[in-house]
Amino acid sequence: MTDKNTLLAYLNGNWAPLKDSVVPINTHALQYGTGCFEGIRGYWDGEQVNLLFLEEHFKRLQGNARMLMMESPSVEEMMQIAIESVSRNKMQTNCYLRPVVFKDSTELGPDLIKATNGYMCYIQPLGDYLDTAKGLKLCVSSWTRLHDNSIPTRAKANGGYINSALAKTEALMNGYDEAILLNERGQVSEGSAENLFLVRDGVLVTPDKTSGILEGITRSSIIDLAQEHNISVEERAVGRTELYRADECFLVGTGCQVSWASSIDHRAIGTGERGPVTTLIQQAYEDAVYGRDTSKSQWLTPVRS
Repeated sequence: MTDKNTLLAYLNGNWAPLKDSVVPINTHALQYGTGCFEGIRGYWDGEQVNLLFLEEHFKRLQGNARMLMMESPSVEEMMQIAIESVSRNKMQTNCYLRPVVFKDSTELGPDLIKATNGYMCYIQPLGDYLDTAKGLKLCVSSWTRLHDNSIPTRAKANGGYINSALAKTEALMNGYDEAILLNERGQVSEGSAENLFLVRDGVLVTPDKTSGILEGITRSSIIDLAQEHNISVEERAVGRTELYRADECFLVGTGCQVSWASSIDHRAIGTGERGPVTTLIQQAYEDAVYGRDTSKSQWLTPVRS
């Protein structure tokens, strides 16, 4: 099944076709952006779909929901719904799951205490979010990354993604593939929906967790892969002009996977070609998520349709 409208979705205890899984137009989350979500990839290996970092995603979702004064189902229940979503829809292709904890009240007012909680999860086929083969053209956005004391960026909070949407749209309108946002201190934060890595003199550098970034699960896995291959990693504040002096640059995330950049603000990164560290990391990541590297089998939850 590939028609998104006929795929079965889960909403507050019920399974129904996606087109019939609806909420009222005065739902709290629609009015005030009061929800948080995850994105989970599934990789088809010819026999089964392997869901990537399933438990890790739901532990993060549960923790972020608590931080935002929302209540999710248990991690175990959310994992089971995700597995059932793959099997009910007989997925036999790479796919993407979007689980969401949200406030489903229909009362006026941005009150998180009285508003009741809802949960949804839907699935869709998904290939590459960004083209991992070509070099991306990036730009530094004129929009500033959200501050942790305004909307916490370490949570995938629904309402906060207007910040990402503005930056991404600006980049596309100006002929770029993706945006890089700076934080309130003028330091590099991340892409519109991706964590960012640079290579400088053989060292892998990424903005630290106080730079307004999402605490990315893919980001953590890339750090682990780099260290396994004896590549030094620095998590620290990154200045804007370091982007222009980098030897290599790539973006990572569940959606974009490992996508390399050829230029930033019309400045070539290194030689303008994919560099050796990026190539190694990209290949190691692909081997892991497609099950070719059996030492990373704990990353994957296999589901047969």
